[in-house]
Amino acid sequence: MAVKPPSDYSESSIRVLKGLEPVKQRPGMYTRTDNPLHVIQEVLDNAADEALAGFGKKIKTTLHADGSVTIEDDGRGIPFGLHPEEKAPVIELVFTRLHAGGKFDKGKGGAYSFSGGLHGVGVSVTNALGKRLEATSYREGQVATLAFAGGDVVEPLVKRAAGEGDRKQGTTVRVWPDPKYFESPHLPMAELVHLLRSKAVLMPGVSVTLTVEKTKEVQTWVYKGGLHDYLTQCLNGEPVIPLFEGEGFAKNDDSFAEGEGAQWCVAFTEDGQPVRESYVNLIPTTAGGTHESGLRDGLFTAVKSFIELHSLLPKGVKLLPEDVFARASYVLSAKVLDPQFQGQIKERLNSRDAVRLVSSFVRPALELWLNQHVDYGKKLAELAIKAAQVRQKAGQKVEKRKGSGVAVLPGKLTDCESRDISHNEVFLVEGDSAGGSAKMGRDKESQAILPLRGKVLNTWEVERDRLFANTEIHDIAVAIGVDPHGPNDTPDLSGLRYGKVCILSDADVDGSHIQVLLLTLFFRHFPKLIESGNVYVARPPLFRIDAPARGKKPASKTYALDEGERIAILDKLRKEGVKEGAWTISRFKGLGEMNAEQLWETTLNPDTRRLMPVQLGNLDFLQTENLITKLMGKGEAGARRELMELHGDSVEVDV
Repeated sequence: MAVKPPSDYSESSIRVLKGLEPVKQRPGMYTRTDNPLHVIQEVLDNAADEALAGFGKKIKTTLHADGSVTIEDDGRGIPFGLHPEEKAPVIELVFTRLHAGGKFDKGKGGAYSFSGGLHGVGVSVTNALGKRLEATSYREGQVATLAFAGGDVVEPLVKRAAGEGDRKQGTTVRVWPDPKYFESPHLPMAELVHLLRSKAVLMPGVSVTLTVEKTKEVQTWVYKGGLHDYLTQCLNGEPVIPLFEGEGFAKNDDSFAEGEGAQWCVAFTEDGQPVRESYVNLIPTTAGGTHESGLRDGLFTAVKSFIELHSLLPKGVKLLPEDVFARASYVLSAKVLDPQFQGQIKERLNSRDAVRLVSSFVRPALELWLNQHVDYGKKLAELAIKAAQVRQKAGQKVEKRKGSGVAVLPGKLTDCESRDISHNEVFLVEGDSAGGSAKMGRDKESQAILPLRGKVLNTWEVERDRLFANTEIHDIAVAIGVDPHGPNDTPDLSGLRYGKVCILSDADVDGSHIQVLLLTLFFRHFPKLIESGNVYVARPPLFRIDAPARGKKPASKTYALDEGERIAILDKLRKEGVKEGAWTISRFKGLGEMNAEQLWETTLNPDTRRLMPVQLGNLDFLQTENLITKLMGKGEAGARRELMELHGDSVEVDV
């Protein structure tokens, strides 16, 4: 019998990445790698956080001829004494340790109440991906300097007494980004200028300077008029009404921490590309997020109530948020105590409470302003109504093409009011009780609910002409308005009644099984819907965590999708000083346990839900077909067992 060679997978195969090694191995997980702008922005954000905290009035950026960049501020200077636990200079830890920073402690007495930095990863990534970094801190009559190469200390900390030419306080960081980590070593000038100018806009009175050594060009931005001045300069069209600007911050509110809130400036134009910029604690959120959703909600609710108050809406016209928002240009600056961002480069805000936070200040302010300026209010109403009429006409054209031979819709389908396919969604919901909560919690305008009884038929080996013998599948096909078809057919999709067909099942094993059965149905008999991006899977949470008030932060409820998220949330609560066990964790046994409000907040609301588009990913159609045959085919028990033996360890069992 042949003896198998010893496996080359042993204890010594496991490698532990220490210090900044993970960043160098996988820079794309921590920053943008197309160019070094984001690693420079991390230093700039630290300088801006000092100004935001009220300790600085000047930020200077210099692009040197040798490709390095210097950023100076006149803030408090990074502390350089020994850290009480780590026994190393604090300034060294800031630049060399992941998850070390001054922004975790958000309670009273914390160094930063509001800050853009929150992961404690930022500037250590700049250091890891730099050939060299020099840091100087001016503080308490002393000047401390140290230097790094590739993230390692090469010139240890040196302290001296401040001389005549030295600043009283502040930090200077000069970095040489290492070109091997970036597709291009050059900074995109237009983006850098926009970034620097935005800092000046968001902090009226703070001067931001850019010096380019090669061209000797110096630009300085100071905006005393803040958002209003900036938006006026950027607008592409003539505003229909004067700019609507305002701000609101929580004081002694049960719902939000003191100081949380937003500043905004909004312009409505009839033509030209809208200008839209949003920020959270001075960080530009280029992909928007929940604070922008709050602005949209506040604007829509205020305009809608003004239109209703003055009976301006023509018969048969339905107003939607996009009708008000379509012609809006805005600059929005939100302050959120503990912002949750999507991705390390923080391009999108995910904090659910930010929708309510921003909306609660924008809506009453705009309602008051419109009712004080009724003529302007009527002009704005006219603009929104016109947009709604154009949208509805476009929707009607699609209706007429469908012809009169429409199948009778299933009785258990609770349809939506709108006929705008791009806006409409249908949720295929597991069980009648969940269907009941979904019906009460949904947006009646654009969300339809089709409850399904029990497990759907496994249709992998069912002939197409036998499909309609099953009531559930007949109802699904009629509700979505598309006939079953194969991968090489060209079905008529003009009858499609919903832009999004969403599978909504419990977050447990049974729910996953129902998901698989429905995905099998769509892949086998409605493949063009997957190809055209119309099929989605909703992800309801498995846990709810209620935490008590801590410091400035009021009591909160957070939802976790799975065990991994639950652990991460509890870790965060411990860091915020919540005592072990002071929180309560509820586990949802199923969607039926959620009331209508919870289901809306976690799973149906487009601003706060998590909805995954169904795509083939890296596999082609044939590979996917082979994989599903193994999983769903009747005579495939052997292949299934092999698949489970191969990949069983990578699955978490939900007991």
